[in-house]
Amino acid sequence: MPIKLPESLPAYDILQSEGVMVMGAARAARQDIRPLRIGLLNLMPMKITTETQFARLIGATPLQIDFHLIRMSEHQSRHTAPEHMEAFYRTFAEVEATGEKFDGLIITGAPVETLDFEEVTYWDELQRIFDWTQSHVHSTFGVCWGAMAMAWHFHKIPKHILDHKAFGCFRQRVLQPSSPFLTGFSDDVLIPVSRWTEMREEDMAKAEGLKVLIASPETGPCLVEDAAHRALWIFNHFEYDSETLKKEYDRDVASGTPINVPLNYYPENDPSRPPLNRWRSHAHLLYGNWINQIYQTTPYDMADIGE
Repeated sequence: MPIKLPESLPAYDILQSEGVMVMGAARAARQDIRPLRIGLLNLMPMKITTETQFARLIGATPLQIDFHLIRMSEHQSRHTAPEHMEAFYRTFAEVEATGEKFDGLIITGAPVETLDFEEVTYWDELQRIFDWTQSHVHSTFGVCWGAMAMAWHFHKIPKHILDHKAFGCFRQRVLQPSSPFLTGFSDDVLIPVSRWTEMREEDMAKAEGLKVLIASPETGPCLVEDAAHRALWIFNHFEYDSETLKKEYDRDVASGTPINVPLNYYPENDPSRPPLNRWRSHAHLLYGNWINQIYQTTPYDMADIGE
C-alpha cells in the first residue's frame, strides 16, 4: 500500500520519482481499509528535506499510511517558506484541540543539542506533547535530540557534551536480535552519526524498564526501547540521505568551522569522491518493523488508543 500525501507536497513528486508508492486524497478515499495515522513533529530547520526523508521510510511498507505534519505552536521556522508551513503543517495546539489520536508519532531532532533542555524556547510545550502522547499516540519514535529530550522528560537521563563532534558512519552492535523492531537485522549495522552530545548506558541502567537494542563502544546507545511509554529512541540518523553528511561537512569547511572528515563515509575517506550509502537497507528495515508493530498492536477503534 502507498503513503497518502497531498499531491502538492514536494515529497510527493520526489518519492514518486524514486518508485515509492504515493497516493492522493481521492485514491485513498477509495481504499476500504483503515490507514495508519502517523504524525511527524518536525523540529528540524530544513522542513522539506526532513519530511521527505521520513516519508520515504514509512511509505515503503505494504500498509496505507495517512501522514500528518505537525509543528510547534509558537516557534516560527526561519528556513522554510511560510507558504509551505501554512499549506502543509498544523500546530500542535490545533492538533490538541481536535482531540484526534495517532497510531504513531515521530519526533525529530533539533539544532539545540548543546543547550540545557529547559533553555529551549519551546520546552514547556514539548513537555506537554510528551505527556499528550501517553493518551493520544500508540507508539512514539524519538530521533536524536528528540529522543534525548524524551529520555530527560520521562526518566531524567542526562545528556553529556562531547569534546569533539561524533561525525561519520559508525558500526553499531545489535544487542537484542529477538526484538521485533530488529527483525531481519545483521549482527552489526552502519549508521550515520552527527552530534555534539551523547547519552550513556550507565545512566540508562539506573532508569527502570529501558532496553538498549543497538549500541556502539564509540558512540554509546543507538536504539532504545521504553516499553512503559510505548516509545523507541534512536540517537543517530538512519533517515539521512546519501549526501546529508557531505552537505554538513561542506557547509562547515566553507564557513571555516573546524570539522573532521566524516568517518567511514567517503570511499577511502576521500571527500573528493562520492559517498556511499551503506545504511539504507537497515533504515527501511527499522522503520518498516516499527510500522508493522504498530499495525499488529494498535486498536482498530482509534478512540481506544491510550486507554
